[in-house]
Amino acid sequence: MDTNDFRVLYDFNAWANRHTLDACAALDAEHFLRDLGSSFGSVRDTLAHIYGAEWIWHERWLGRVPTGGLPKPADFPDFDSIRKRLTEMDATLVDYVAALKAEDLGRVIEFKSMVFGVVAAPLAHYLQHLANHGTYHRGQVVTLLRQLGAKATGTDLLRFRLERAAAGASA
Repeated sequence: MDTNDFRVLYDFNAWANRHTLDACAALDAEHFLRDLGSSFGSVRDTLAHIYGAEWIWHERWLGRVPTGGLPKPADFPDFDSIRKRLTEMDATLVDYVAALKAEDLGRVIEFKSMVFGVVAAPLAHYLQHLANHGTYHRGQVVTLLRQLGAKATGTDLLRFRLERAAAGASA
């Protein structure tokens, strides 16, 4: 993948998160917080995990050591609080990726993982990982929405590309 591919991928990630958030906006507080026994329990907790992963990876990419681990779901008492933070983080990531140069993609980033100990890989690998991670957990949100009887949304890459093409943008 080249820098343009990553720009498209992170535009897609922000678009998919926005569509997911729009679908979740219809939930009342009880449904938003209801523990359904999924990987992260509730819609709120799953969205908080998506945000936390984006935040922690961005910190690592900037060479910072995130302290305190992932943000806690309780840091987001309501839908508006997670929507605000995730939307801001997505804009930050889009800007970060837009500023990358080809040589940045090969830059090796080393950090201590919560699971695997010290790991090191090129930035490009981590960029791919985070976009894939978001796709995985947005799929979980779709399942949670359906379990709650709410209308889910499609966030496939093809839908993103078709919408952009219909709007006259390149995808």
